[in-house]
Order: sequence, then structure tokens, then C-alpha cells
Amino acid sequence: MTQPPESFAAHAPDVSAIERLIGDYLIGLSLPDSLRDGIRYAVLGGGKRLRPTMVLLAARAVGGSDSDDGGMVAAAAVEMFHAFTLVHDDLPAMDDDDLRRGRPTVHIQFGEAMAILVGDCLMGLSTQILCDRLDDLELSGMLAAELSRAGTAVIAGQVHDTLGDLPADLDPLERLNRIHRNKTGALFTASCRMGGIAGMWSRGVDPGHLGALTRYGEATGLMFQVVDDLLDVEQSAEHIGKRTAKDEERGKLTYPGLMGVAASREAVERLHGEAVASLEVLGAAADGLRALAELFAVRTR
Repeated sequence: MTQPPESFAAHAPDVSAIERLIGDYLIGLSLPDSLRDGIRYAVLGGGKRLRPTMVLLAARAVGGSDSDDGGMVAAAAVEMFHAFTLVHDDLPAMDDDDLRRGRPTVHIQFGEAMAILVGDCLMGLSTQILCDRLDDLELSGMLAAELSRAGTAVIAGQVHDTLGDLPADLDPLERLNRIHRNKTGALFTASCRMGGIAGMWSRGVDPGHLGALTRYGEATGLMFQVVDDLLDVEQSAEHIGKRTAKDEERGKLTYPGLMGVAASREAVERLHGEAVASLEVLGAAADGLRALAELFAVRTR
């Protein structure tokens, strides 16, 4: 590993600014009070804010600033979309989870019908905020296109994860990678690309730099999921704030279940190396992303 995990603190952006942006945006919308309450519970009720952090660090890596409107609004959009996926993933028809971030899930707190509507609304708002809060229509359109494409991939990954429908000729590891390159990795990659586009926008988007951020997003997205699977078998629900051992109970394909714990840890090391190597072209400006990759590799929740 290239850096100790505590080094991330030196690079961490102020995620409270993203939360304020989302909160202010929600206040200005004409919504039923019950729906607004559910949305606030889902998107502002805790969480690590890793994906919006990735947006801002990607923007920095290509010369942008945390104060740039494009990066901040892109970060808010990504977090709103991520919250939608969590709300719907937790539903009885999907993962049927009753605990998220150490609190009752949205369908437990507000009822299943409201949880569906909260998720639906968050999905729409994640692109609406890009259009409402950015004056540059070309930039908002590019960012919305990135997020929309990622959304399609995330949903395809959820279909593969819960309903199957994968090509019959894929071996088990290829099936697992196909699921999580979509379900988890697509939003990581979109976060990096959206941050990069926003950070380079005023000077022109460099395809080489955007490609480097894309490779970083793909590697860290898959690495994050391997670590998530390890946490599911190694950590307690109290520690990570959600129910554990559920994948094994449901017979889901996981990296430790398929490869074993030791090989899964080796995969984390390999993917971490790929992520760091992808950033070489960006130099010291990408140190925040390097520290974030380290954090992903060694996290315990």
C-alpha cells in the first residue's frame, strides 16, 4: 500500500457543503411534506458520502476546485442517485433489509409505498438538480448523460444480482464481475467521470485524463464490492450499521464465497494497484484519489 489510511484526512473535502446544497435544494421544491421528509431521511440521514467525495477529488485531480459549481452539483446529484439505489435495494422485494446506516430503512420507517415513491423521486431529482442548478446547459447535459448511463447499468446489475438473466456461457467469476461492474462499479466510474468533466470544463476536457479517471473508477468500484463482501462475512451488524451474513443466507454469489477470503484479499490488493497506476498521468493533483483508494482497500465498515 502506498499511504497509511489516515492520510485521507488531509485530502477529504467538506461533505457538509454537499449536504447543505441538497437540503437547500429540497426546501425549494414543491413536494408533499411526507415525501420531502422521506427524501431527507434517505439522503441526509448519515452515510460516508464516498461517491460525492470521489466527484470532488476527481475534479481536483484535473485542476478543478471544490468551490466550482459544476463539481459540487455533480457531487450532490451522485449522492441523491446513490440514496435512491439504497432505498430500493432495501425493499422487501429486493434485499428486504430493515437496517441501513444504523437506523431503520426507509420502508420500515415510512412504509413500503412511500419508500418506493421516495426512491422514484430521488432518481428523478438526481438529474433535475443538474439542470436546475447549473447555468451551462451543455455541461449539465453532459453530466446528466453520464449519470443516466450509469443508472441504466446499475439497474441492469441489480437485475443480474437478484433475478439472474446472465449469459449461460459465463463462468462464476465472470458472472460475479458482470454483476458488480454494473451494480457497484458504474456509479463509481460515473462519479469520477462527472468530477473530471466538471473540473476540466472551463479549459476543455482532456480525453487522456478522463480515461485515467475512468480506469480508476472501474478498479475502485470492483475493489469496493470485494471489500463489501468481506465485511459481510467478517464484521458485525452493529459495527457496519446494516445486517450482515445476509448474502450467504440467500445463496448469493460473493467473492469470499467463490474465491475464499485469502484470494479475495489478493484481489483487493491487485485492484488497488490498478487504481493507483491509472492515476500516474495526473501527477500529484490526484493524491486525494490515491488516498481514497487506500481507504477503500482497508475500510472496516
